[in-house]
Amino acid sequence: MQQLISIQDCHPLFEDVQLKPVFADSKTFVDCVPRFPLAQINNDYLAQKALPDFSLDKFVMDNFELPHIFGSNYQSNPSRSAAEHINDLWPVLTRNAVKNGGSLLALPKEYIVPGGRFGEVYYWDSYFTMIGLKASGLSDMVENMVENFAHLIKIIGFIPNGNRTYYLGRSQPPFFSLMIKLLAEIKGPQVLANYLLPLQKEYDYWVRGKEKLTESNRCVQHSVRLSEEVQLSRYYDAYNTPRPESYREDVELLHTSVQLPTQLYQHLRAGAESGWDYSSRWFKDGLHFSSIHTADIIPVDLNCLLYHHEITLAQTYQNCLHYSMSAYYKSLAHKRREAILQYCWNSNAGFFVDYDFVEQKQKQELTLAGITPLYFNIAEQYQADRVAEKLTSDFLKPGGLVTTLKTTGQQWDAPNGWAPLQWLAIIGLENYGHHALAKTIAQRWLALNEKVYANTGKMMEKYNVVDVNQEAGGGEYPGQDGFGWTNGVYLELLKRYGHP
Repeated sequence: MQQLISIQDCHPLFEDVQLKPVFADSKTFVDCVPRFPLAQINNDYLAQKALPDFSLDKFVMDNFELPHIFGSNYQSNPSRSAAEHINDLWPVLTRNAVKNGGSLLALPKEYIVPGGRFGEVYYWDSYFTMIGLKASGLSDMVENMVENFAHLIKIIGFIPNGNRTYYLGRSQPPFFSLMIKLLAEIKGPQVLANYLLPLQKEYDYWVRGKEKLTESNRCVQHSVRLSEEVQLSRYYDAYNTPRPESYREDVELLHTSVQLPTQLYQHLRAGAESGWDYSSRWFKDGLHFSSIHTADIIPVDLNCLLYHHEITLAQTYQNCLHYSMSAYYKSLAHKRREAILQYCWNSNAGFFVDYDFVEQKQKQELTLAGITPLYFNIAEQYQADRVAEKLTSDFLKPGGLVTTLKTTGQQWDAPNGWAPLQWLAIIGLENYGHHALAKTIAQRWLALNEKVYANTGKMMEKYNVVDVNQEAGGGEYPGQDGFGWTNGVYLELLKRYGHP
């Protein structure tokens, strides 16, 4: 009997379930746990599917256990404040995957999931969740999360999008170096040395193939050659097929696109790695999802994160008395900073933007990714001042900062605001002395969080910051509650700025 590793290896069962569809959300099926060996289930399907009374829905329910969805049996206490509610939620959002189950990859320590349809740990979500865990005094859980990610780096070679088998082709925005710094704030500077090996290995993943770049071979995996002296990074997935967790959506989008299937799927997967899935930021024409070309783009935020990773490696090697390695990573960080300023600063707009390395020109979309050079102290003061002006004039709304200036129906566009981007903007502005604007954003965001919580008893994945009386929407799935990174950012902003 053929050995099948995952649900998406079951053909044509997988395609039939996703395209019928049996479930409204494509993610549901790949998160199901098979009740029997997959090869047996697949053989049974092949033998039964042509029978006159066969029901695909019944077959799936008989052979698979449905995933647990956060909130299905949880009720918040309306007498509790938002902060009390979040502290009550941490245990509810805690998981302990001691063994693999279906597509779920086991982790050695307990961890926090975002909530809703997301019953696994996510890479960049977790950093903002950890900020809140630290604010709640849950230092052990912060360390658990770092330990789990170090474990994934050890066994996989990098931190995947989430601890699911269908995420093994890609990562997410690389926040591991920030997680280590956060843990060091709790436990002391020796933490850096303790995690040097996974820190180095995670960085190596993001620059893998860099040595193969030439004038005629300008991109290899995440690495991109812009000139003989300049190499920056892009989002990239190892596969160019439809995402299993969004199979139907990807196949349907292909029908509206002029791109080759492998090209479209590569760009969709790269967009998923960005965490901004999806946004007009990634669209070639700025309007239509079918024109997505993420893998052609040098994202300003990704390269700021890798700059921080290089700075952290330099500091860690310095602490370990490896002075030549420290100097090497300081040099890399300096080169990356100079390249970010050269390729991503748009002096006409007064804002940082992404760069299309295929067209060799800057993207025209203005997005909140443009605030990351302030968060990492990469920008010059005059640039930060102009970014602050643009945020005030164009991005600042009644509920905080809007993600982009376009409304396309994608969830990472207007009118939506997201907790991680509010955090990056607020701290970035504080870094350059724009304290009043930072406080305004923080208090508007806190007020919106509290208003929605008062009305619904929930903390949400994203919010409508333009019309604070409406829910956020758009994207491939309904709005989710829980919600890890909203909880984390809310708690820390509340400590810093107080109730609005």
